[in-house]
Amino acid sequence: MNNKYNIDFVARKKLFFIISAVAIAVSILSSFVFGANLDIQFKGGTILTYIYDGTIDQSQFEADATAALGGIGVTSTVGEDFSTGRNNIQLSLISNTGLTSDKQIDLSNAIAEKYAGNNIELLESSDVSPSSGREFFLKCIVAVLLSFIVLIVYIALRFKNIGGWLAGVCAVTALLHDCIIVYGTFIICHMSINANFMAVVLTILGYSINNTIVIYDRIRENEILFRKKKTKIEIVNMSINQSLTRSINTSITTIVAMLAVTIVAAIYGVTSIISFSLPMMIGMIAGAYSSVCFTCPLWLTLEDKLGIKKKGKKAKA
Repeated sequence: MNNKYNIDFVARKKLFFIISAVAIAVSILSSFVFGANLDIQFKGGTILTYIYDGTIDQSQFEADATAALGGIGVTSTVGEDFSTGRNNIQLSLISNTGLTSDKQIDLSNAIAEKYAGNNIELLESSDVSPSSGREFFLKCIVAVLLSFIVLIVYIALRFKNIGGWLAGVCAVTALLHDCIIVYGTFIICHMSINANFMAVVLTILGYSINNTIVIYDRIRENEILFRKKKTKIEIVNMSINQSLTRSINTSITTIVAMLAVTIVAAIYGVTSIISFSLPMMIGMIAGAYSSVCFTCPLWLTLEDKLGIKKKGKKAKA
């Protein structure tokens, strides 16, 4: 197979490790600088949905609702109610006890008076228990950890002739790298940690590990063909270059789609979609980077440090 690229990824491993370390450090430090904004799903509270005619300034509506509640802060999202065809605005109030019926009535009356020209009406009111959100979050974390264990075992068995368990550990390390960068994106962009966060993380894990498996499979094939002719480093570099076009094309296709979704959502102010599509783009870039630039150089470095010998010619990473 002819190589379209001839990049020495292993020789640039220090640069790649520094880039990853900086990205991870920024993501973690952002939690201390900006703080994680947990969604109402994890903190509990009340969600009020209003329908209205015409247009409403979202920030002014939040300010008016906050004033009506005596200074209790709220967040809002706007959209369209498909059953009525009217615009809607959803207020989220984070609270351990929820919003009493009396306060809901007072708020609705104040809002109706303030926006009399918009025929605003309360469509739905619901209390959110934090326990359900925490249970969902914990289940997702358990699922991710179990998938990591399964992946290490799977890679150790399938690629035992080239890297075995160490290749599996490096692949999972790259996945953790991607998860942390996605988390940092949510924090830096001041997005709430909600169900979208877990959806993005789980999607990125699938894309990233798929790219890594393709590269590992190419290394295994080239190891059989060239083990007596090339060093391990040469085989790894050749395999990454052979897989590079596929990795780039797969990532760009999804990134372009998410970019289009982000632009449309930004134009129409649909923040709930932006909190999925924007981190998804960053996660796709991180996943492609970790699969191509991070995983295999890390694997060769650890293999050399641990003194693990493989069949064929041995070279220091």
